[in-house]
Amino acid sequence: MRTSFLPFALPDIDNSELQQIKEALDSGWVTTGPKTKQFEAAFAAAVGARHAVAVNSCTAAMHLALEAIGLKAGDEVIVPTYTFAATAEVVRYFDARPVLVDVDPRCLNLDPDRVEAAITPHTRAIIPVHIAGLPAEMDAIADIAARHGLAIVEDAAHAFPTRYKGRLIGSPLPFTGQRSTVNGHHLVCFSFYATKTITTGEGGMLCTDDEALADRCRIMALHGISKDAWKRYTAEGSWYYEIVAPGFKYNMTDIAAGMGLAQLAKAEAMWRRRQEIARRYNAAFAGYPALELPHDRPDCQHAWHLYMLRLRPEHLPGLSDGSPQGAEDGVVRRRFIEELRKRQIGVSVHFIPLHLHPYYRETYGYRPSDFPVAYREYLREVSLPIYSRMSDQDVADVIEAVCDVATTFGG
Repeated sequence: MRTSFLPFALPDIDNSELQQIKEALDSGWVTTGPKTKQFEAAFAAAVGARHAVAVNSCTAAMHLALEAIGLKAGDEVIVPTYTFAATAEVVRYFDARPVLVDVDPRCLNLDPDRVEAAITPHTRAIIPVHIAGLPAEMDAIADIAARHGLAIVEDAAHAFPTRYKGRLIGSPLPFTGQRSTVNGHHLVCFSFYATKTITTGEGGMLCTDDEALADRCRIMALHGISKDAWKRYTAEGSWYYEIVAPGFKYNMTDIAAGMGLAQLAKAEAMWRRRQEIARRYNAAFAGYPALELPHDRPDCQHAWHLYMLRLRPEHLPGLSDGSPQGAEDGVVRRRFIEELRKRQIGVSVHFIPLHLHPYYRETYGYRPSDFPVAYREYLREVSLPIYSRMSDQDVADVIEAVCDVATTFGG
């Protein structure tokens, strides 16, 4: 057993981030400036987008995206219930309604069939979430959006670098067949939070190929001030500015952008390390009937932001409380986590479905059974550590702990 606790997630930071931050501090540009613009250009090139707008969170990026498409009170946006708070809360900022839908039991991403059934005359957009870094079924979602004239705002908080059938998430959707008949808006929102695959501490990026949408997001991200307002303190800038809309304060700092540039340069190596950890986990856990491996698919590239193990409670009788409803109440999952923590392994759960939270229960009257797939899978999900700073011994310790619990309490 480990003698020290292994955290669930740690950022992979070295002297390259410190050097970039020092350059920003030495330059005098500590808020939005040249490093932010450099980071935007580098990230756009990395994902294959024409435009990238750096902001202070993925939440901010999604808020700006919905504002840019003209979302208003009374509109509806389709959102998976199996996601983090931000995906739906940004819809409520407009007094619009997030219409929750259930997910595919294999990958926990939006189920396209349920998306189609949830569309009404008030629907304006779909927000697919690429859970754990495995892409949602974007061909089907794009076809649905095209048939109904809906915008797509991708929650790609987990999805760098993720590929869907060879195309990097962040690049434009292919316009073929049905999709070419509707000029629907498409924006992709990334997170650089501390636990993400690349981090700026706090931060996010909005990508789109639509110049008008990108311009609107830039303006609204900095108080609604006319384009390139940050340049007003440079030699080529002017003191004069115009407020064209009541905007927000969502801009990224050059300190954060410098960190992002350093992280972006290491992104491929960090992804390869996470991929290797996932392979080791898969090989170690494959023979245990109590453990269900995360879903993957050969035609896509998984970012491996999360390793979402799922338990089969019926094969862990030693963790049951003996009651008929024990598995349904998540008792086995809770005790599994407790046992891992006793073995000095930090884990988490992704996610508590939105419809289980008090706000959504009380506002919309949701019950756990309204989204049976999300509810069932949530009760047996455990996320294991998977980050590039993990040593081989760290990985071995996680494997040993998980296998020990599965063996000790299995049946």
